[in-house]
Amino acid sequence: MLKRSILDALNEQIQKEGYSANLYLAMASWAETEGYDGITQWLYAQAQEETEHMLKIIGYVNERGGKAIIPAFDKPPAEWNSIQEMFDQVLEHEKFVTESIHSIIPIIQKENDYASLRWIQWFVDEQMEEESSVQEIIDKLEMLGDKNLYMFDRDIMGMRAEGGEEA
Repeated sequence: MLKRSILDALNEQIQKEGYSANLYLAMASWAETEGYDGITQWLYAQAQEETEHMLKIIGYVNERGGKAIIPAFDKPPAEWNSIQEMFDQVLEHEKFVTESIHSIIPIIQKENDYASLRWIQWFVDEQMEEESSVQEIIDKLEMLGDKNLYMFDRDIMGMRAEGGEEA
């Protein structure tokens, strides 16, 4: 059975993962209307992955005798001035999620819940990969500048995806 402090922290993380999925869907919709097909597909894949993260937490909470609470999600932005600005926001958001995951660890440690401590390590590793992946995209965008976005858009799905696998 999860202690109340851990249950509350994980339910809060459910909201953050769900918002992340919606944010990436909003970004994908914007990119699609701007004609960036590759970036759109990358963002849809990210949205799906964030949904999977949310479901993983929901399953864990319920499996451990808690009750996952499905919250309402804030409406994400719908417009960006550039692809660079959008990916900068993706990185900023991933860092926010990383900090949130890290903030759960001391709660778990205080409760001496070693099963949850082991379980949450997957999210710690996943966030490191996500930040690295987005930083790689930003680095490439900075090298290209506003030129060659067509080629970047075409090739983005071939870049390393989360989990170290080729997309």
